[in-house]
Amino acid sequence: MHIDLPENIAAMEVEGKPLGLGKPITTYASFSKLNDAAALISKSEYPLILAGNGVIRDNASDALVEFATRLNIPVVNTFMGKGAIPYTHPLSLWTTGLQKRDVASCCFDRADLVIAVGYDLVEYSPKKWNPDGTIPIVHVSLMESETDSSYIPEVDVVGNIADSLVEILRRADRRTKNDDFISGVRSRLLENYENYAQDEGFPIKPQKIIYDVRQVMGSDDIVISDVGAHKMWIARHYHCDRPNTCLISNGFAAMGIAIPGALAAKLVYPDRRIIAMTGDGGFMMNCQELETALRAKTPFVTLVFNDGGYGLIEWKQQDQFRRSRFIEFGNPDFVKFAESMGLKGYRVNSADDLLPTLKEAFEQDVPTVIDCPVDYQENLRLSQKSGELECAT
Repeated sequence: MHIDLPENIAAMEVEGKPLGLGKPITTYASFSKLNDAAALISKSEYPLILAGNGVIRDNASDALVEFATRLNIPVVNTFMGKGAIPYTHPLSLWTTGLQKRDVASCCFDRADLVIAVGYDLVEYSPKKWNPDGTIPIVHVSLMESETDSSYIPEVDVVGNIADSLVEILRRADRRTKNDDFISGVRSRLLENYENYAQDEGFPIKPQKIIYDVRQVMGSDDIVISDVGAHKMWIARHYHCDRPNTCLISNGFAAMGIAIPGALAAKLVYPDRRIIAMTGDGGFMMNCQELETALRAKTPFVTLVFNDGGYGLIEWKQQDQFRRSRFIEFGNPDFVKFAESMGLKGYRVNSADDLLPTLKEAFEQDVPTVIDCPVDYQENLRLSQKSGELECAT
């Protein structure tokens, strides 16, 4: 919150002391709601957990992992729920939230119960995963559920999320065996992810860019995603072990968040690697803050997905109209731009360049900018694959 006072008011003498902060009140779910939720979960054959950003805000990630593991329930997370469960966990089915059908859609197709934990409708519209409103839902959150024709929970479990999960776990009983469907989905996700590890195409495919970034980032290092086509690929392909290590602006998302966001992250966590991943459009909206970053002595890496246009708008235009208009623009020389501010600039000239360039950039003691040409023909290929998606039974 920002409060701005007129100069004459701000200059006035004041008396008194600032008001103290009240102690936050922890609320707990009612026993009847906990019992009802546990009963639904116990009788469900194919439950699915949808983990949203509320899990992270309420520090409930450990409780979620324990809940899913003990009850053998697979988990998909929203864009803003990344890291709620480690992506290496055998029950993690990674991220959902694309406006198209994806592998995670198969999980919703099969589910006979969705346990929405810390989920807000703005993160991923329920009309995308429950269009007919036929999937029963258990809502577990600090806040009551919102009303939507595709989101009418059977039970609202309102209260501290971690405590609610612990209490439901005590009451639920699911003695099901390992589900081959879950391991099949994970195998499919892993195969798709690893397909791009050695890709040599140039300009570089977004999947390959994100794969290489993941190789240089530790479990606690932080990605700040700007808004654009690259955000969709980060959401789909950048996977997290820990909460708050991939921050994605969602809902009414604003372009230009990555650079100031990375600056703030480096101020809070000076010993972690921080990378701002942005399109060229988003970069040009707040690139002046790199000079602020230099003065603040916050060395982080800015990786620019350079396609000379508004890639996400083009993707949407091509999907809807089969043509695009008014999305192209010219860019400055990003390397010279960085150097003109006293930063370090790099240009990637081949797929093999990216990984060593990232490693070198993270060793610098000033902010760095990497100009990386990207092949956004992959956008329409993903749209085509979405239309051809078949779910194993």
